[in-house]
Amino acid sequence: MNLMTRILPFTGWFRDYGWGPFKIDLVAGLTVALVLIPQSMAYAQLAGLPAHYGLYASFLPPMIAALFGSSRQLATGPVAVVSLMTSASLEPLAASGSQGFIGYAILLALMVGVFQLVIGVLRLGVVVNFLSHPVVNGFTNAAALIIATSQLSKIFGVSVESAEHHYETVFRVVSAATHWTHLPTLGMAALAFTVMLGVRRLNPRLPSVLIAVVITTVLAVVVDFEHDETVASGSITSPGLAGLVDEFNTAITARIEIDEVRSEGTEITATITESTGAFCQRCHTSRSVERFTLGPAVDNAAATSEHLLALHQLAGLLDAHAFEVKEQVAEVRGRLRALVFARVPDGDPRAGFYEKVLVPAGAPTDDRHWRLKVGNQPLDPDHLLLMGGGAVVGTIPRGLPTPCLPAIDMRVIPRLILPAVIISLLGFMEAISIAKAMAAKTGQRIDPNQELIGQGIANICGSFGRSYPTSGSFSRSAVNLQAGALTGMSSVITSLTVVIVLLFFTPLLYHLPQAVLAAVIMMAVIGLVNVSGFVHAWRAQWYDGAISILTFVSTLAFAPHLDRGIMVGVILSLGVFLYKSMRPTVMSLSRYGDDTLRSALIHGLEECIYIDLVRFDGPLFFANATYLEDQINERLRAKHELRHIIIVSNAISDIDASGEEALSLLVDRVRSSGVEISFSGVNESVMQVLERTHLIERIGRDRIFPTMERAVRAVHADAHVNGREQSCPLSSVLLPSWNPTRQGEA
Repeated sequence: MNLMTRILPFTGWFRDYGWGPFKIDLVAGLTVALVLIPQSMAYAQLAGLPAHYGLYASFLPPMIAALFGSSRQLATGPVAVVSLMTSASLEPLAASGSQGFIGYAILLALMVGVFQLVIGVLRLGVVVNFLSHPVVNGFTNAAALIIATSQLSKIFGVSVESAEHHYETVFRVVSAATHWTHLPTLGMAALAFTVMLGVRRLNPRLPSVLIAVVITTVLAVVVDFEHDETVASGSITSPGLAGLVDEFNTAITARIEIDEVRSEGTEITATITESTGAFCQRCHTSRSVERFTLGPAVDNAAATSEHLLALHQLAGLLDAHAFEVKEQVAEVRGRLRALVFARVPDGDPRAGFYEKVLVPAGAPTDDRHWRLKVGNQPLDPDHLLLMGGGAVVGTIPRGLPTPCLPAIDMRVIPRLILPAVIISLLGFMEAISIAKAMAAKTGQRIDPNQELIGQGIANICGSFGRSYPTSGSFSRSAVNLQAGALTGMSSVITSLTVVIVLLFFTPLLYHLPQAVLAAVIMMAVIGLVNVSGFVHAWRAQWYDGAISILTFVSTLAFAPHLDRGIMVGVILSLGVFLYKSMRPTVMSLSRYGDDTLRSALIHGLEECIYIDLVRFDGPLFFANATYLEDQINERLRAKHELRHIIIVSNAISDIDASGEEALSLLVDRVRSSGVEISFSGVNESVMQVLERTHLIERIGRDRIFPTMERAVRAVHADAHVNGREQSCPLSSVLLPSWNPTRQGEA
């Protein structure tokens, strides 16, 4: 690979590239775009963002990732797991859908991109190995369930307040749905499921998602699915409505102001005036937050220290007050959403909106259940939005976002570092596994570090175009490969198609039902469920299966704090790794029935009473050096007639100073007990350490053998002098017919 291709991988596309390959890429790119457009809007809402931010995440990242990545078929863009992680990471910082939340999502994309780019340039892609396969399998299965259940409220057309734990929120949704379900909304979702499943069964090549979106959107227009009306609170007959609206506005205003103070922070100056104390007092007693200023600077360290302490106390008060106000907002909003109204049609002298229980006797109604739309912004009492139908996507801004540098908030960045790292590694792991799977079919060479660079640049550039974090998509990559994509030009076509939609066709998406987007998400995450992964991990090693299950359970239990679930898995994996490194396998070998040398303990083999062939599996370093010594001492105590120990060193890949010191002490300890010691199969790197430390002289060059066969042949006779052993299990090693190539099997 020449330098130009390494720096600009896309230059390799155009060798022997002509009109024929371009037509194939054109069709593939358009096909992926037809899947991406509805999916991206659905994933944006899963991330807690307005739907059109999914389109913003779909016009730069796919093209940039293809231009600078190594895979020619990988389709990059919004994906389910990364969207869920984005929402979970930002929820403690700002209200979903708010301007602060959107700004943090864009900043998170920048941080993810920078991290991926740095480790890609430094060729440190191996850091992804910290996320072992069992951990990823457990997390992905849990995330699939969390994603699917998070869409239930949109499927049933109910609104509930989020609880501290995801499973509590699901219980609230199910409870609300059992009392009242918006049947047209449920019908739209059921229709979308039916269309997508039917089209996939009839012809998997057809864009089932797009077909479902088109059918349901047209139907929503025909049946007037949305049916919202804006009215003044005075025209609604509901005794407690005006008071609830005022209470909600007071609470939500306080929350917005607190979020602004917490996000903007305060300048640390040299002193604190009485206004700080007054501000802290207001945090306890008022329903809103007022800004405060600090007094003039002072010239002594004591005042500065006192100032910093007061600021920390203030931050704690703000956090406590923010939680209190958040709970109040949720409580009042829940009461507002629980109100159900009926409408008496025009023409009747009693025309207007009434609470269901207050409808005048005998008055006709339109048979609709009207509910108040309450979000994260104050309500205008003169313009209350009543929903008499289902929820739709609504207005999507036409045109491309203005490129700009994401707002850098230094107070928030420390809180986003861990989520950014986890999203970076998870996203890359998903992308590289997809790329490798496709490369196995196409014969293409995949460079993981170059893929990291491509994904990193894609997220960085995407953040300048108002995108949230993206990654490689399994479903869209499969569509791309199935459509015959030959180069990354297909992803360029996909990006250009999204640009055209943003410029000219966004009004067509207004009536797309939210329930259909929820159905799209649920269909997409079905492929993430992989129960066989647990079984496979358990069969490989029981502890891998246990780690996978515990990660799964922890992720579900901690949701929406997904980082805690995956950290449990990482810590368990590292713990098992450290334990195995500290206690590697140490086994005594003996002759098996097929003349191979295997573990005497595992296979129940008879051992030579005079010679012990001890194999140590792993590098010998500070964490396990004493373990080898303990194992040899145990054999010396248990085998009273032992005369010679052969350390089978084929699996000792490396040795450090602690390991060398342990070997030195071990040689002295064994020989002082009257037992000889030898080594076989010492590799070059270990031999160099023995040479540099002169330990080889203490061992004796004549006691280091290139193979186990030679070691046994050399020591067998001396070890059996005046011995009482009738038939030595190792005698077959002395025969010329013995196969030395199988000597290390265990």
